[in-house]
Amino acid sequence: MNENSDLRSHLTPGRKPVLELLRTRPEVLDTVFLAEDAPGLGDVLGQCKEAGVRFRKVRRAELDRMFPGNHQGVVGRLRGRQLVELDSLIAEAGRCPFPLILALDQVQDPGNVGTLARTLLALGGAGLLFPRDRTAFIGPAAAKAAAGALDRLPLCQVVNLARALDACTEAGLTIYGSAAGPASTDLFTARLDFPAVLVLGNEDKGMRPNVGKRCAAMLSIPMRGGFDSLNVAQAGAMIMTEMLRRRS
Repeated sequence: MNENSDLRSHLTPGRKPVLELLRTRPEVLDTVFLAEDAPGLGDVLGQCKEAGVRFRKVRRAELDRMFPGNHQGVVGRLRGRQLVELDSLIAEAGRCPFPLILALDQVQDPGNVGTLARTLLALGGAGLLFPRDRTAFIGPAAAKAAAGALDRLPLCQVVNLARALDACTEAGLTIYGSAAGPASTDLFTARLDFPAVLVLGNEDKGMRPNVGKRCAAMLSIPMRGGFDSLNVAQAGAMIMTEMLRRRS
């Protein structure tokens, strides 16, 4: 991803999406940019004032440079999210209600990332761990699915996920993966130790072998209804819920 596309990932274009953020989660917006020549922006301006979100009127050419697409004269810039160091995330796992770190191994759909973050926060988990490369950008699409969870969960981005998992093991956390197959263990009968890390793999290719080697056990969900696969966000939610039940 180049620098310009990375910056645009922090932007939400269009009147309706920006109004939705202003009405439901204004805290995630840093600034709303409005084209000077765009008509009928009274509702956006009024919502900015009501929510206390700063706004700027700019020339349309500047808005086009900011987001060269169909922005309808309105672009919202999201606040940047603060990343934490791995040591801080590990420490958080030792003191949170549900001592679980969720590690995402190249999960690329931002909707899945956001949904998993929302589930983890709801269950009281420690935070998200993910690699820098080939992972969904934690931007507007992920934020929409997370419904505010990404602004409250600790987020840790690392260069090498396998080495980060080694550090978690050295700190006393047990690493679990999610995978089907003869080498996996039934989620509902497996022994689960805490604090722990749950690793979820890519939507199509699953977990990379070098990451899978770090897992003490692979957990599988019994599929007795004649259906052999689940979306990664669905599977993650089921596994995390069962882990919390067993922890409790």
